[in-house]
Amino acid sequence: MAKKKAAVSIRECVACGCCIKVCPKNAISIPNGIHAIIDGELCVGCGKCVKECPASIIALEVAEK
Repeated sequence: MAKKKAAVSIRECVACGCCIKVCPKNAISIPNGIHAIIDGELCVGCGKCVKECPASIIALEVAEK
């Protein structure tokens, strides 16, 4: 089965920070308060941020090799 990683729609993200609070690997940051960035190296694809996002703009996608 292919590994999945979280991906955020940066055009729709309002930088609320809800995803940061639930990420067990600290893979999410909001540089300059603009939008969330997910570090693909740290993300384990658990999906907690997907469930927590109030705008439903984070999704799990097949990770690139």
